[in-house]
Order: sequence, then C-alpha cells, then structure tokens
Amino acid sequence: MNKANRAAIEAHAIDEYPREACGLLVRVGRKEIYVPCRNIASTPNEHFRLAPEDYAAAEDRGDIFAVVHSHPDYPATPSEADRVCCEASGLPWHILEVRKGDDGVVRAGNLMSFAPVGYQAPLIGRNFVHGVHDCLSIILDFYRREMGIDLGSYEREDGWWDKGGNLYLENLPAAGFEKVSAPQHGDIVLMQIRSPVPNHAGIYLADGVLRSEPEHYPAPGSILHHLYNRDSKRDVYGGYWSEVTVGYWRHRDAKPLLKQP
Repeated sequence: MNKANRAAIEAHAIDEYPREACGLLVRVGRKEIYVPCRNIASTPNEHFRLAPEDYAAAEDRGDIFAVVHSHPDYPATPSEADRVCCEASGLPWHILEVRKGDDGVVRAGNLMSFAPVGYQAPLIGRNFVHGVHDCLSIILDFYRREMGIDLGSYEREDGWWDKGGNLYLENLPAAGFEKVSAPQHGDIVLMQIRSPVPNHAGIYLADGVLRSEPEHYPAPGSILHHLYNRDSKRDVYGGYWSEVTVGYWRHRDAKPLLKQP
C-alpha cells in the first residue's frame, strides 16, 4: 500500500469515528486509489456494511483489489465475521485501528492485512452479526457442510420481520423445501418469536451430532440455532421452542452425508 492511500484511509477512518469507516482499493489504469464508501450497517459503530451502490461505482472506475475498514477503539485484529466476509469477497482485507486518546484527539493506529485462506466459522459458538452470522447463516452453512446442499445466499436487512418482510416463507419453497408434519434430522424448525411473521429458524438434530464438528458431545433431540446477539448453540427441542414453532420444512434432496468413522 502506498503512502497516499494509507493517508487517505487514515483520514477517512478518523473522519468517520466512532463509526466504522469502509472503502475499497481500486486500480485505475496504472494508478492505485482509495475509494471511500458509505457504511449502511444498522449498528455502524460495531460493524460495517458497504453500500452496494458504492461498490458498483468503484467497479465502474477500475479493478477492485482490496476491502478496507476501521476498528474504532478496538485492535486491528480481524473478527470472526471479518474473516468470514473476507472469504466471501475473495479479496484481501485491510483493517485500521483508530482510537480517541485521553486528550480527545482521534488517531490512527496499526493497520493489519489478511487474505482468504479457506476459513470457515464453527457451527457451534460463532458470534452474532446480522446478515453474516445469524439464524439463516447457520442453516445455509449446515446444509452446505452437513448435507452437501448449497442453498445460495440471501440479502436481508436487520429487523426485516418488523418491516414487512417474510424472509423464510418467501424463500423456502423456491429453495426446494416442503412443509412436513414432524421433524427428522436436518429439517428446518421454523419459529415465530414476538414477531408478526416467522422470524427465527433452527436445524433439528435427531442424534445431536455434527459430522463436520465431531469434537462436540452428542445432543440428541436438539436444535442448532443462532439467537439474536448470542452465540450459536444447540438447545434441547421442546418446551418454549416447540411452543413458538410454526412448522417443519424438509429439503427435497435432504440425505445426510455419511458420518466419518
């Protein structure tokens, strides 16, 4: 990274503090430039979501070769969500630390760089970041790793359930799911929690075992799910979870992969 781009990134991050700044490094002919972008995350002091229109505009200018964002009052070490999103982007990432000192002045600190290496977040114990690690993400990752089924990806806005959205019922049939009367291993358990529409879902684990994470103890009759602002986990299915359940959904190609000996 050249000095001009480093200075531009630092100035942008300081200007955006305490929000996370985000931007892109772009090659325009023989020149490399930093393009500041808007952070449209619902919690911009903790996360960033780069405006799609800004990304498209940067693509029109040249070849995007890196993603940049800041960590206000936090080390430049990538979070679990940063690592997952870096993998999804297929691009190197740079994180700049910015902090406000005791004198009230915001200053740039360390810059850390990393690149895609095939990282996958664990199914159990991952941190919550809506749109990256949430109840839909755990389902998509489970089906890809445990069932060998790629369900694609889905854009969603935080709080969609209170804004006229119906994410699950609008997409389950088209994704190859049909409603069933009782759950078997790998089925989606659809739930409705203080919402006008079904807004939470988990995976029913008949034997409570994850083939891709054999280090965990078996938890038969449990659900794997990711509650809002909590780490993903398994809970015994019954009681409250059965009370808020509104249906079970099974994929037409659902055939769990054989467990490894």
